[in-house]
Amino acid sequence: MTNLDDGVKDRIEKEINANDVVLFMKGTPVFPQCGFSSMVSQILNHIEVEFKGVDVLAEPALREGIKTFSDWPTIPQLYVKGEFVGGCDIVKEMYESGELKELFSK
Repeated sequence: MTNLDDGVKDRIEKEINANDVVLFMKGTPVFPQCGFSSMVSQILNHIEVEFKGVDVLAEPALREGIKTFSDWPTIPQLYVKGEFVGGCDIVKEMYESGELKELFSK
């Protein structure tokens, strides 16, 4: 991992390890600040999955750090049980195919 501050890395790992489902997003689950974050948040709510939303807009270091951490260029980013699932397009495709619901039924 290049240029990832240890404090930011620790914070990301702590969130991922402390919560079964974490969505690093722009805004909050109640008040998303971008359409993609809103879409993933709505999908998770629709399939009744409890998740922790982490607002990357509140911390610029976290916003850049999560991209480096996952080696994924966009936000939102969904993690389930410590594993990176993907961003909006992947989550939407998984939802439409039934794969996402299957993932959470395990």
